[in-house]
Amino acid sequence: MNKAEFIDAVAAKAGLSKKDAKGAVDAVLDTITEALVKKDSVSFIGFGTFSTADRAARTAKVPGTTKTVEVPATTVAKFKVGKALKDAVAK
Repeated sequence: MNKAEFIDAVAAKAGLSKKDAKGAVDAVLDTITEALVKKDSVSFIGFGTFSTADRAARTAKVPGTTKTVEVPATTVAKFKVGKALKDAVAK
């Protein structure tokens, strides 16, 4: 499912116009992004938690060669699945 299909599904489930559903979806995604930029976490009980993690700089080997490259330190987004979502998917 891509973003457009997701917006259509939200509009149908919530009884909203596609324009209103797009605005709501965009607002949710923007809010989650802003929180992660601030290194805050966003939790939805039963669904999961969005958070960030710092990755240290490291030296990586290029597969199939003897070359190595330096990978800089970075911050990555993480998602931990909640119990209700895990159980629903496992059925």
